[in-house]
Amino acid sequence: VDKMAERGLRFNDFNVTPLCSSTRACLLTGRNHHSVGMAYLANVDSGYPSHRGRISQSASTIAEVLEQDGYATMAIGKWHVAPLEETTAVGPYDEWPLRRGFGRYYGFLDALTDHFYPDVIEDNHRVDPPAGPEDGYHLSEDLMDHAISYVRDQVSIKPEQPFFLYVAFGTAHCPHQAPQEYLDKYKGAYDGGWDEIRQSRFERQKESGIIPPDAELAPLNPGVKEWDTLSEDQKRLFARFQEAYAGMIDHTDAQLDRLFDYLESIDRLDNTIVVVLSDNGASQEGGPDGGVDIVTYEEDQFCTVDFNLAKIDTIGGPKSQTNIPWGWAQAANTPLKWYKQNTHAGGIRTPMVISWPDGIADAGGIRSQFVHAIDITPTIFDILNIEPPSTYRGIEQMPLHGASIQNLFANPDASPVRTKQYFEMIGHRAIWQDGWKAVARHRRNEPFEDDPWELYHLDADFSEINDVASSEAERLEGLIELWNAEADRYAVFPLDDRYLAVRASGYQTPNSPRGRTEFTYLGGTTRIPGSASPLVFNRPFNITAYTAAVAEPEGVLVAVGDVSGGYSLFVQGGRLVYDYNYLGVKQRITSDDAVPTGASELSFDFERTADNEGVGRLLAGTAVIGEGPMTGMAKSLLSWGVLSVGSDELSPVTDAYRGGFPFSREIERVVFRLGGVGQTGVVGGSRDHENQ
Repeated sequence: VDKMAERGLRFNDFNVTPLCSSTRACLLTGRNHHSVGMAYLANVDSGYPSHRGRISQSASTIAEVLEQDGYATMAIGKWHVAPLEETTAVGPYDEWPLRRGFGRYYGFLDALTDHFYPDVIEDNHRVDPPAGPEDGYHLSEDLMDHAISYVRDQVSIKPEQPFFLYVAFGTAHCPHQAPQEYLDKYKGAYDGGWDEIRQSRFERQKESGIIPPDAELAPLNPGVKEWDTLSEDQKRLFARFQEAYAGMIDHTDAQLDRLFDYLESIDRLDNTIVVVLSDNGASQEGGPDGGVDIVTYEEDQFCTVDFNLAKIDTIGGPKSQTNIPWGWAQAANTPLKWYKQNTHAGGIRTPMVISWPDGIADAGGIRSQFVHAIDITPTIFDILNIEPPSTYRGIEQMPLHGASIQNLFANPDASPVRTKQYFEMIGHRAIWQDGWKAVARHRRNEPFEDDPWELYHLDADFSEINDVASSEAERLEGLIELWNAEADRYAVFPLDDRYLAVRASGYQTPNSPRGRTEFTYLGGTTRIPGSASPLVFNRPFNITAYTAAVAEPEGVLVAVGDVSGGYSLFVQGGRLVYDYNYLGVKQRITSDDAVPTGASELSFDFERTADNEGVGRLLAGTAVIGEGPMTGMAKSLLSWGVLSVGSDELSPVTDAYRGGFPFSREIERVVFRLGGVGQTGVVGGSRDHENQ
């Protein structure tokens, strides 16, 4: 990234939305995220036009326009702008990369994936990762291998055709994972703590001119303790989290270097427009103490220090999925305050570098004008002299909301290309106009009208520290009115502050598989993303595997999840086992006796007796062969992993076995039967269901 910055321009007032899906929607379309249907994340559809979790067909992507104009289009890495329930092997594929303008794709469709055991998609189908962590595999290297391969094919076969390459790493979204050599590289590098690191970064930013000489360092966010007040265990643990974060970023930077070196080796770098950016500020989702699993936050909880310490030696590797604590997240946002999700600067102001030696003469220059993610696509169109179509595939297109910033390339003193921009996420709101910014940090489950608004004069207050709301009351009132007008114009309403899991379990898209209460997966079914697996939360349910009647069965019947959480139904040592992994607590029920010879129906039946607890029973046919109590079960989201029949694919749910532990005989089908949410009672064994 430094190499690109030295060859191009650095922008220190580049703004995005506070979350990934929404920023990607802005970046890919040149339009505001609410207007195109991505108010929040692709994980949920809340039913309202701006909250559909997909990019509207009336907002063509940059790839669709460039493809139509003769460009080869290639996408690599994270997508996360297709409804996750539509990311199974049967689609529909309307919002997958190949249907939104890209000719080739290799990456992952979800918000995140394990970097040692990724759920990889090539074009329109799932593929197995080419290797595992024991072979030195890491997703970022795999992504770059494919990016370089795609470019090599393109310039070899059709060198006259220009190309558009969209690369979206999983870095530095959780889980933070890196090859061991990169973890080792940073051992001890952060023992001094986040206060020391923030201060040194702040001073370096001033020295380099990235921030104004009069900028101030924001105070620590609420919940972030001064490093010197922490216990030795906390310091040791928190430093390890940051080592993994740094190792992952460094490793990713090395992959970018491979790409840029390759472009240079084929004489394509100087006339290639390179844009490097982050999609939101550093994440608060690790909580005050960081986390060694990524399910905790989605369950509206945080990992404790003791919980994390028990797995400290796994941080950064394939046996944990980690995220940094708040203190390091604020250090990543130096000199700003607050985080991803928030509309303060720490959530929306991120780095951006644009390199184009053939078109930018001011190498190494800094630009301080306000720029937003919606301005990038219009800039590319302007440079290429492309007029986006008014209709695309027979659908009338909404106008671009951004504006070209090409004039800033040559003129460091040019005025910003736009005079205003609104922001909103989970009820947090902000409006920028001519160097002033009004911002409201929402408190979940409290009335929106009670949120206090703050006011900052950014031209004189880079870090949003000096709130002048009381002395500029009239200006603030005008900005709030402007926010309301812009929100109405760009379809922001209704405001929604519900938690991800609550939204996901609420409204369901018509014909969504999530609305069913019975699922039948035939043996050999392609792995299914956890986001489209049966919702077995706080309800009675039954899982029955129908297999060939062979003696001495062994292996996994069905598994859902990954190392951070999930469940597996398997036979080991002749006994049927149900292993439930949630927030580090492993609940295992094992049959009292061996599975009877010739048994062809093996089941797990859960009877809910109260909220998030009940009794689990193992059955062979109709005979109960084991049971046990289960408590403290998942409230909503158990895993980001996958559902697989006949083996535990990718990141293993349990440490009870190694590898995929494939089942030793043919599986005809696995059937899930779900009772009503919050309903107590037994769903019933397999044979009872067959009779029904």
